[in-house]
Amino acid sequence: MKYPLFTPINSFMTYNFIKQIILNESSSNKDLEILKLPYTRSDLSPAVSEDTVNYHYGKLYKGYVDRYNSKDGDPEFNYAGAFLHFIYFSQFKEYGNSNPLSEKIKDFVDQHFEDVDDLKKQIETEAMAIQGSGWVYLSQSGKIKTIKNHATRSDILLLIDWWEHAWALDYQADKKEYLKNLWNIIDWAVIESRISNPIIPVLV
Repeated sequence: MKYPLFTPINSFMTYNFIKQIILNESSSNKDLEILKLPYTRSDLSPAVSEDTVNYHYGKLYKGYVDRYNSKDGDPEFNYAGAFLHFIYFSQFKEYGNSNPLSEKIKDFVDQHFEDVDDLKKQIETEAMAIQGSGWVYLSQSGKIKTIKNHATRSDILLLIDWWEHAWALDYQADKKEYLKNLWNIIDWAVIESRISNPIIPVLV
């Protein structure tokens, strides 16, 4: 039985998705490939430290990809872990204290929220309501949604990893501060590209 891989609806992605993730064409098994980060592992600091990137990206995310490719464990769970971590890590850029929204994102926010502060507040509310591990995301519909554990979704614009390993090393128990600082590394050009080019799981 073949399990889903993921691809954008078309080939235009600001982070060059086709070359970075979708398939290893030399493999008859259609192996997943880990995202090649469009920034250095230290560029996200102080929002996310290099130590956290080394652990979260270099060990945990890589582990989902490796286990999927080696058929070790639940393939659907490992695939979903790889899928979500690709979306998460591909939406960041080098830390900047000033990180204004693009015009298209401003228009999207205006359609669905009072303002960007309202967007951030609603994401925080949904995230803090999660008991245990999970994900919270801004959807194509403008709604804030959550994911328990790991699962694929076709409507993700912006994704927040709410598992403990994403924030505990840097913030201990202060999850709100982790979320607050993530806004300084969001690459709005990537989020904008997902409005018309969503990342979707497909069967091969």
